[in-house]
Amino acid sequence: MKNLIIKTAMVAIFATATYAKAQFVVTDPANLASGILNSANEIVQTSSTVSNVIKNFNEVKKVYEQGKEYYDKLKAVNNLVKDARKVQQTVLLVGDVSEIYVNNFGKMLNDPNFNAQELTAIANGYSALLNESTELLKELKKIITANGLSLNDKERMDVIERVYKEVKEYHNLVRYYTNKNISVSYLRSKKQNNTQRVLDLYGTANQKYW
Repeated sequence: MKNLIIKTAMVAIFATATYAKAQFVVTDPANLASGILNSANEIVQTSSTVSNVIKNFNEVKKVYEQGKEYYDKLKAVNNLVKDARKVQQTVLLVGDVSEIYVNNFGKMLNDPNFNAQELTAIANGYSALLNESTELLKELKKIITANGLSLNDKERMDVIERVYKEVKEYHNLVRYYTNKNISVSYLRSKKQNNTQRVLDLYGTANQKYW
């Protein structure tokens, strides 16, 4: 019975949507999870194909905003069995990585303490971390394939738990990466006796990620 519940949970989270975006039901985790994964993949692809950093970010932000409703609505889904909830949390962590990237890099573009080369490097760093997170989500999808369904309960739960922990580590790394970049700006402003400008831009430690 447990085996059936877990299989059903995984299919519910990762099944491909068969109808248009405007038609999805708020509590349909399959469509919502697919939307977040597709959005994250598009952000990674956009980051690697557009050379101008500002044009790049505008396209990334557009993709993020189009997928944000999936992220917000998946947060509200609470009628899931335990195993499906852990998968939901994993998907949401990837959505949160996209949110941290877009919200903070948009501010860095308006930060004179970073030059164009540094901003390009920072954007590439965010893209790489997001890419690693989405690759881990693809591993979860594999356990509902022919090979995945051959796993026993423990093996399946081990995959879910491992991927969740690894995605969580990347999520923490993105927060750390953001903190370090903002700290660089803060130290540069400190040398110029103008730290308030950085605080005004990014907020205080209690308000933001750093």
